[in-house]
Amino acid sequence: MRKSILWAWLRDIAIAAVASVFIVTFLYQPVRVEGTSMAPELRNSDRLFISKFFFRFETIQRGEIVVFHYPLDPRISYIKRVIGLPGDTVSIQHGQVFIDGKRLYEPYVPARYRDARSMPPLVIPSDEYFVMGDHRSVSSDSRSFGPVDRNLIYGQADFIYWPESSMGVVR
Repeated sequence: MRKSILWAWLRDIAIAAVASVFIVTFLYQPVRVEGTSMAPELRNSDRLFISKFFFRFETIQRGEIVVFHYPLDPRISYIKRVIGLPGDTVSIQHGQVFIDGKRLYEPYVPARYRDARSMPPLVIPSDEYFVMGDHRSVSSDSRSFGPVDRNLIYGQADFIYWPESSMGVVR
């Protein structure tokens, strides 16, 4: 009797471990935000789930917050908002972002987080994305390292689960 109970516990733990590895590897992964470049939406030390599996089959949309391997050192991960899509012409004039000559409406960037940097027009290559942090004055983003290849993007921020006061869907 004791042996069968022990065996049942070990079996259940093994199944739970395999299921956890599968979920984290292919479906959802918990991550911790490091830094303030995505404030106010994401703050330093926020914990969130990123979608990995379904994200691979969906088209990346402007405004989504994505997680990617830093192009200059793929061992490091960054989290930023998608601003420019493949084929877009992105320019920045005194902190105002323009897509194909039209000013981009960015309600997620508070006035106090804007900066006055400018950037000449850049056509985003096929399968690449222009990303920026919401806290523009402190963000290292595509203005510095260029567009991000689709193959480096591995997840979309979905849900903040900690701290409890910030719990909810990422916007």
